[in-house]
Amino acid sequence: MRTDRNVALEQMKRMLVWICVVGVLMVIGALWYISQFGPLTIVVVTATIAGVFGSVLLGCGLFALGFYSDKSGYDDVVSNATHGQDARGDDPRR
Repeated sequence: MRTDRNVALEQMKRMLVWICVVGVLMVIGALWYISQFGPLTIVVVTATIAGVFGSVLLGCGLFALGFYSDKSGYDDVVSNATHGQDARGDDPRR
């Protein structure tokens, strides 16, 4: 039986694979673009790989975690707390 959290986890793993693929393609594109203006040194290559891949991974990864949090039901606990209910749906003020 597949629960919402299991489905959300599978989707998150699939998104992370796509994010890594896009990150690698962006690094290749950035290195190609930089190579048009001069020679590539090890420092330039290392900085470009770290900067571009890190930025893509961080930005897209945080966005994907937001979707995972919503789809898996973790946001329901916060939503219930702001409406005066605990995690079980009981009203703690009674």
